[in-house]
Amino acid sequence: MTTNPLVARIGNGTAPRETLATLALEQHRVIPADRRAFLHLAQRETATPEATAFFEFLAEGEALAGERLVAFARACGVDETRSRTYEPLAGCQAYPAYVAWLALNAEPTDVVRALTANFAEWGGYCATIAGALREHYGFTDEACGFFDLFARPSPELEDRATAAIRAGRSDERAVTTYSTLLKAYEADFWSTLGELTR
Repeated sequence: MTTNPLVARIGNGTAPRETLATLALEQHRVIPADRRAFLHLAQRETATPEATAFFEFLAEGEALAGERLVAFARACGVDETRSRTYEPLAGCQAYPAYVAWLALNAEPTDVVRALTANFAEWGGYCATIAGALREHYGFTDEACGFFDLFARPSPELEDRATAAIRAGRSDERAVTTYSTLLKAYEADFWSTLGELTR
């Protein structure tokens, strides 16, 4: 059972399809921004080889997510013109903006720890949404592929994260701050979308 009100509404099929369309449009901005941030982190001088491998793996995942997002957006009725002219919501874009800040300012190993602390929650949201899209909204497996990608645990990602954390040195206080803010900005993303349904 999720404590995220909007994900709960999607989960029981009461969220409007237009909200799903907005979710697709916002993710259309988030995915490439996060991918560029991860590639930058991979290339930082202070990144260990293990951290570089972790962020390159994340960037590859974002590229795949971007490809799968197309089918979800199409199922939501989002065409190329709407995607091109859409004005993003500040509350939804705070998360990728902060990830970009981390890419420029934080130590890569600290970012590894901060990101992985929040992966499980995001994966749970995606699992709920993927099931609901099939059950309540009649979406095909292809249209659910974006959420399926994140819903499944990734042993390889976990192994790479563990290796990166072991290879580097972390500032516990910084990691706590980064993780807390990432969680807050993630919550802002969903609450901003949720406001559209009231």
